[in-house]
Amino acid sequence: MNDASFALYEPVELTSCVVFASPHSGRGYSLDFLDQSRLDSHAIRASEDAFVDHLFQLVTDFGAPLLAACAPRAYVDLNRACDELDPALIYGVRSVGLNARVAAGLGVVPRVVAIGRPIYNGKISMQEAQARLQDIWHPYHQRLQALLDATRAKFGHVVLIDCHSMPHLAVNMEKRSDTPAQIILGDRFGAAADEEVVDQVQAAFVTAGFRVARNNPFAGAYIGQHYGKPQRGQHVIQIEIDRSLYMNEAAIEPLHSFDAFQARLRLVIAKIAGLDMGKARLAAE
Repeated sequence: MNDASFALYEPVELTSCVVFASPHSGRGYSLDFLDQSRLDSHAIRASEDAFVDHLFQLVTDFGAPLLAACAPRAYVDLNRACDELDPALIYGVRSVGLNARVAAGLGVVPRVVAIGRPIYNGKISMQEAQARLQDIWHPYHQRLQALLDATRAKFGHVVLIDCHSMPHLAVNMEKRSDTPAQIILGDRFGAAADEEVVDQVQAAFVTAGFRVARNNPFAGAYIGQHYGKPQRGQHVIQIEIDRSLYMNEAAIEPLHSFDAFQARLRLVIAKIAGLDMGKARLAAE
């Protein structure tokens, strides 16, 4: 199923309690948007989790769906609340109660791309901002909620794997180790998922030879906060993958080893899709 907001890849039969989603891999940069921006068609992609949807499309082989954004993060950020509006960008927004993300220009309609470069020459109207939310943000989240509800209704529980990528320097800049993590799992420090569920996801990556850390520097944002309700059998784990493992970050192109990396990731996905939720329930009791 395809929509202006998302593409939905569904298995022949739903056999997994896991839903995969990629909210930042959208690359549908319209000519109108590019004309409106002060950035060129390459620089504006700095916030994009390029090719993450391609990496995870094979989840359908294991009985799980993938919901992937079509619209780019620079246009609408689906990992922000719909009321995280930036008064420095949008006419008519009050400058009260701003959180750090909005203040930095990374609200639901971003003012800057990830490298901190301004997207626009000036402000946009509230009407335009609301139109983006109506056309992109709301349909994506309505479909995501429907997937979670249907999966939880069938299995009694659901795990959302929120798939992202991170710049190689994001972890290296921390300089905590000569061998920094390649995968960051974010569960909002236990608020978004039961520890036993996160343990199983981490074990899947470690078994495949990846270096894994939790919550630092990425613990999860709106999606983890809003949908993570482990006490109701609804768990959210954000996955951040080091982009240098599969792409040339400067050129925004897949490496020649992309297929080999995806094959390695396939082993991880197979284990995640087959999560043993009985262990999680026992741990919670």
